[in-house]
Amino acid sequence: MTNLFQNKLLLLVEGAVASQHVLQEGTTYLGRGPDSDVFLKDSMVSRRHGRITSLSGQCIYEDLSSDNGTFIEGEPVKKHYLTNGDRLSIGPYELEYREVGKASSHSVSSEQTIYGFESTTAWKTGRHHQNGQIGQRALPGQGDRSSDGALTDLLRTVFPLLAGLKGYGKAHLLGDLNAGFTVAAMLIPQGMASAMLAGLPPVTGLYASMLPLLLYALVGTSRHMSVGPGILDSILVAVGVGVLAQVGTQSYITLVIMLAACIGGIQLLMGITRLGFLVNFLSYPVLTGFNAAVAVITALSQLQHVAGIDAPMGYQLDQMIENLSGKMMDINPYTLALGIAAILGLVGLKRWLPRLPGPLIVAACCTAVVWLLCLDNEGISIVGSIPAGLPELVVPVIDWQVLATLLPLAFTLALVGFAQSIAIAKTFAHKGNYHVDANQELIGLGLANLGASASQAVPVSGGLSRSAVNARAGAHTQLAGVFAVILIALALVYIADIVYFLPNAALAAIILVAVIGLIDFEEMNYLFRVKKSEGLLLLVTLIATLVFGIVIGLALGIVASMLLFITLNTRPHSAILGRLAGTDVFRNTRDFPEAESIEGLIILRIDASLYFANTEFLKSKLRNIREQYQNELKAIVLDASAVNDLDSSADTALHQIVTDYHRHGIEFYIAGVKGPVRRIMKRSGLYELLGADHFFFTIDAAVKRHQQKR
Repeated sequence: MTNLFQNKLLLLVEGAVASQHVLQEGTTYLGRGPDSDVFLKDSMVSRRHGRITSLSGQCIYEDLSSDNGTFIEGEPVKKHYLTNGDRLSIGPYELEYREVGKASSHSVSSEQTIYGFESTTAWKTGRHHQNGQIGQRALPGQGDRSSDGALTDLLRTVFPLLAGLKGYGKAHLLGDLNAGFTVAAMLIPQGMASAMLAGLPPVTGLYASMLPLLLYALVGTSRHMSVGPGILDSILVAVGVGVLAQVGTQSYITLVIMLAACIGGIQLLMGITRLGFLVNFLSYPVLTGFNAAVAVITALSQLQHVAGIDAPMGYQLDQMIENLSGKMMDINPYTLALGIAAILGLVGLKRWLPRLPGPLIVAACCTAVVWLLCLDNEGISIVGSIPAGLPELVVPVIDWQVLATLLPLAFTLALVGFAQSIAIAKTFAHKGNYHVDANQELIGLGLANLGASASQAVPVSGGLSRSAVNARAGAHTQLAGVFAVILIALALVYIADIVYFLPNAALAAIILVAVIGLIDFEEMNYLFRVKKSEGLLLLVTLIATLVFGIVIGLALGIVASMLLFITLNTRPHSAILGRLAGTDVFRNTRDFPEAESIEGLIILRIDASLYFANTEFLKSKLRNIREQYQNELKAIVLDASAVNDLDSSADTALHQIVTDYHRHGIEFYIAGVKGPVRRIMKRSGLYELLGADHFFFTIDAAVKRHQQKR
């Protein structure tokens, strides 16, 4: 049979083919939208990202004005005539265009049983194993590298900054200097606001913007991510440590310093032991719901500073609303007017003059107004004196009894901080066409938090707005962070007195405007529209965090995410397949009613690995098929192409199912089984029980075997 569709798009994961899409005549759309032909689910992919037009064997790719663009061999493209082997980079995805020749006759390997193919091709290819390793020739220059070259490679691995300095020139220096100045201008007011939110003296926010940022710049792999105090970190610190000590006291500050050391130690250990994968337990819907809830809680906690009232703040929605409503008569009109003006100024600058350091401009203007009009005498709360000079470095004192109480909070902050940071780092790495290493990022963040602890400052993580400003201002390497540190240090030494009249209402306004971005209504709507189960998971996390508090809410979100995962894998998706007319393509008959059934044959696809949790589902599904079609069923094909693993319980179940089908005179074929699963079947005896000639590479080959036997 001739294969009419000669061109394919292969999705690659670490260089290996994860899936493929046949490019039919006409237009194929790629994107994040649910109506996309090639569905790429990631926030960096636009809903309609690009399209491939296939006409008479020629394929043309067009980028549909996507937010983050499409790259081929590192170069951005708008319209490109595809040639065999072209690789498209779309967000975190890599796709390879492949021109495939016509399908061969029935004698090719795809038409044979797997057993037959294995017995004839192992030595014909000449790729044999020696002592368990594939034989390889040494590349030119391997084995004779000098010790100096090895030392250079080691230094570049430990200090990724050095790798970015290769070919560094004047243009790069000017870009890094400009970015450093811009980020410093942004970090000064934001850092002070974050420290205030965490219940610490505002100056500690500046301390958190120095040594931590310097350490990350030296060992982190992201050239654009800016590390420093963040809104989410600060609110979690205030919630967790606030139950152990009174905010603002020396014991509270001591606990925060110890907490930062714990976070740094956890992240450093995770990086060294390569445990970056643990962040996968924080699913995207959980993070989206959690961020939205934190934004609401944070905004409510800052209303007292904008309104000039003193209301005791809990961190549960009902407590906060009750406390605020009881203080409405105590609003200071001067503070409220200044706070609203600051919010409007920040929003206006962000919308119409986004390249300017809005927080710094608003903070400077509010400080000038308070000083000129002596508004501190009217009850407007101000920052007051802050110590000039660089922070005194200390070795945190660890109280092991208190440490046990802090560990759950420390682990939460370590995981959440890393999840947000690695997402930011990957976003800008893709735009800048370079690679970030997740475990090295953990090491960088761990050292940064240890630096924050030594500086007596609030814990730190990557910040999206700061990183975006850093990239937009022209940063080329991590040196931009080093320059920002130098400028913040100079500010601490020489202009500490200027911030005396900085009103707390301005800092609260900066926080309020910043947290608005944490509520992504468009993404919430998208999750509910595309997959209601993920939308409900988002909603559970959001409500749990608002009702029960931040730490418990996040924990419940993670538990709900794991329960959803278990439920979906206990009853995985399955489909009865039929053949599309004139092709060797088989699709779900529910989605493709025109797909043709084969007389006397049922084709079943299970879209999950088979293990103890879904064994009963598998047995029940196959038993129901046998009973439903008992008078007409002659054979069944199990499409195992989506089965990545098989445990002993599922293997035992397959033994029982095959025996049951044979007892009723029904042939049982397996198609598309992967190597690791096939080896398990061989070791368990299923291969022998079923018969080696019942295993096929493709469904089409199994169908032809059935038709030949009729």
